[in-house]
Amino acid sequence: MTTVDDMQHDTDWYWDLRRERAVPASERGPGDQTLGPYPSRAEAENWRSTVETRNDAWQDADDDWNDEQPDEQSG
Repeated sequence: MTTVDDMQHDTDWYWDLRRERAVPASERGPGDQTLGPYPSRAEAENWRSTVETRNDAWQDADDDWNDEQPDEQSG
């Protein structure tokens, strides 16, 4: 019997770092060799843009947080 969870995993895609290609969940390798899951093959193939966008957002949040910290220099 196929469950909803099984159906979801069948539609997940991963970027395989070793094979350098998008693969469906059923073909994915070890977690340390894949990125994802992504909702489509196209998004898995576009992993680099997703990672760069996320990293930029994290850096902006870090910069904002650091700007809000009180100056620890006394003088």
